Amino acid sequence: MTLRTAVVETSSLGDRTYLVHDGEVAVVVDPQRDIDRVLAVAGRLGVRITHVAETHLHNDYVSGGLALARVTGAVYLVAAAEEVSFPRLPVADGDRVVVSDRLTLTAVATPGHTFHHLSYVVRHDDEVAGVCTGGSLLFGTTGRTDLLGAAHARTLARHQHDSARRLADLLPDGTPVWPTHGFGSFCSATPPDADSSTIGREKRVNPVLRLHADAYVEQLLAGLGAYPAYYAHMGVRNAEGAELIDLTPARRAGADELRARIEAGEWVVDLRSRKAYAYRHLAGTLSFGVDGPLATWLGWTLPHGTPLTLLGESPQQVATAQRELARIGIDRPAAAATGTPDDWARTPGDLAERRRATFADLAAEGADVVLDVRADAEWRAGHLAGAVHIPLPQLTERWTEVPDGTVWVHCAAGYRAAAAASLLARAGRRAVAVDDDWANAAAAGLPVAT
Repeated sequence: MTLRTAVVETSSLGDRTYLVHDGEVAVVVDPQRDIDRVLAVAGRLGVRITHVAETHLHNDYVSGGLALARVTGAVYLVAAAEEVSFPRLPVADGDRVVVSDRLTLTAVATPGHTFHHLSYVVRHDDEVAGVCTGGSLLFGTTGRTDLLGAAHARTLARHQHDSARRLADLLPDGTPVWPTHGFGSFCSATPPDADSSTIGREKRVNPVLRLHADAYVEQLLAGLGAYPAYYAHMGVRNAEGAELIDLTPARRAGADELRARIEAGEWVVDLRSRKAYAYRHLAGTLSFGVDGPLATWLGWTLPHGTPLTLLGESPQQVATAQRELARIGIDRPAAAATGTPDDWARTPGDLAERRRATFADLAAEGADVVLDVRADAEWRAGHLAGAVHIPLPQLTERWTEVPDGTVWVHCAAGYRAAAAASLLARAGRRAVAVDDDWANAAAAGLPVAT
């Protein structure tokens, strides 16, 4: 049996989990919190998971590594230098771990994304088969180096440069590169330039392997933007060790309880599409559709520790949201309800609607206030002249800065605008959500400044 690798994608967070196996036993690298997906793959392949390995203590999600090791009885590999609160096999640079007679891992210290980051060189029959690079060497880029604080960013960037060079010198050009981050994850310094790669390709295209250290460091640090606020809690949670995920249905809430939670200032989130939300919704609820990047924007915007209630068209919609949110440490909703807004309202007076518009509508009608809720980098690349700029995750604290009048809110495609308009409406403001692509703003004749 030749060596094979199965990939478990978590596209909503831009991450990959790898299951590397020889047909009989397998090692899982960087598993996400919902380990049932990994167990299903192992079962389908008919392999036994004997080892689970972490490349680093993750800052973007709660790891399922400890739970997976406990469920399967696998050996759990974590960097020896990490201070953790659970038993594991401590591994350090140069350590060789035998998975089977034909499959081995060799740990390579690759600090940069974190101080104690490891990559794992996978060998099959003593031949290099691939390298799991975690948040170190990515496709055409590297992991960002500021997640442990701005004070460490420059030092870690230099480590990142050295680590990438070390891998390039150590491994044959044909070695497949298997990173965890880089597929939309905010852990990536810049977007990836491919969906697969090798060491040889990275030598040709990756700035970390083409630039001298000083030039790489300056380029990396200049390109770093904001990252989700919930990252601040992930590393600590992973060092403590997360328990087995609980995806059982949340307790059901009726109309009276939903209204009470809204009036208490809790977050009651409507998971339906923003189009359905605009047509009719329960007044005071917030629009974060499960059809979009729910975990990123809700997780980033929700004040830490705030009780969360989920509203969905179906139990499956709520279950999908629960899974997404549990991956970033929002483990259990306070309550949930399914059905339609009519089911969630005590009286017709509890219902509301929201106007959706286009950039052409904005150009034709004008607006008292235009609010841009995109990120800083998006704003710098081009914005509507005269617009107010408050990124969506900052709006809960800065909404009082929005001038009086009807607010037309826009982002790049409509998802964040719908969320922001619902936040403003909850605060008593009249808002119109621009549900349109940013590229259409200039085409509509709106003045764009850079």
